[in-house]
Amino acid sequence: MTGKVELSMSEIKKNLHRMKSNKFLRDLCSETNFTIAHFVQPLFTSELVDEKEKIEGLKDNFVMNIEDTIRQIDNDINSGVNNFLLFISSKSKSIDSFNLEYHQKVISSIKDRFRHDINLWTDVCLCSLTSHGHCCLFDAKGSIDLDKTLLEISSIALAYAEAGSDIIAPSDMMDGRTLRIRDTLDKSNFSMTPIVSYSTKFSSNFYGPFRNAANSTPSFGDRKQYQLDYRNRSEAIRASIRCAEEGADMLMVKPGMTSIDLIRDIKIKTGLMVGSYQVSGEYAGLCLSEERGLLNLENSLEETWHVMRRAEAQFIITYGARLAKNIGF
Repeated sequence: MTGKVELSMSEIKKNLHRMKSNKFLRDLCSETNFTIAHFVQPLFTSELVDEKEKIEGLKDNFVMNIEDTIRQIDNDINSGVNNFLLFISSKSKSIDSFNLEYHQKVISSIKDRFRHDINLWTDVCLCSLTSHGHCCLFDAKGSIDLDKTLLEISSIALAYAEAGSDIIAPSDMMDGRTLRIRDTLDKSNFSMTPIVSYSTKFSSNFYGPFRNAANSTPSFGDRKQYQLDYRNRSEAIRASIRCAEEGADMLMVKPGMTSIDLIRDIKIKTGLMVGSYQVSGEYAGLCLSEERGLLNLENSLEETWHVMRRAEAQFIITYGARLAKNIGF
């Protein structure tokens, strides 16, 4: 595979059929109701654990091996959840050469077991693969090597699609990554695989529990040189417009509660559905407050979810999706 993109933005096929390819996608994309079909449950699968481990602050969420992940999905299906966002971490890390054998094994094991009973989204990024924990590759001067980064990210996306992933969800915030992934998938006979882009993703203080679970904390610096500045509204909207123009099928704001003012404007300006990610720090704040007797978790989750939906979020990624049925969705 070469690093050259042969597909121009003007040639991108606006394929509406991608988002109608299965019942779970059609239900998730319905615009006139709010049900459990609109929730996405994150999952953490790691080669580093033998038994499932609790994630600090995230009630009822675990880092799991493959077998425990499959058992958890089985339980979640019984709770009405069919959409899952998968984060994978393996033992091997590198500066610039990545072994995806374990990642493909995880995806194929899940899809072989559940097939069309679930919709499996896979997060595409370099942060859990690189030895330094950043979402990109660096050149000899310490600057982002965008060409090499995009080549690796698109290769990862293709590997996940080949393993059976239903949806590719790039979270790296690199310029041009959506176009490169779309071009790679289309040329490899995965033109019907949707891209749900983390299109407006801020550099935020609310990601701590996630980074511990995904083994992706940067070993130096931070991610402010490529994630968005939470002070900037116009930049946040432009980032989503860019992903829409590059071929994304749906968009996302993250963190969810601190981005609700952007959802409607992004939806209007792009014509695409926009979801909201209730991130680990937001969810953990509610869980820890309940532990101290300060609030009721289920009532608080219901409120925050309705606020996101009121702000016109099409889907909600939340660590509490598996609680939604008990809450009344």
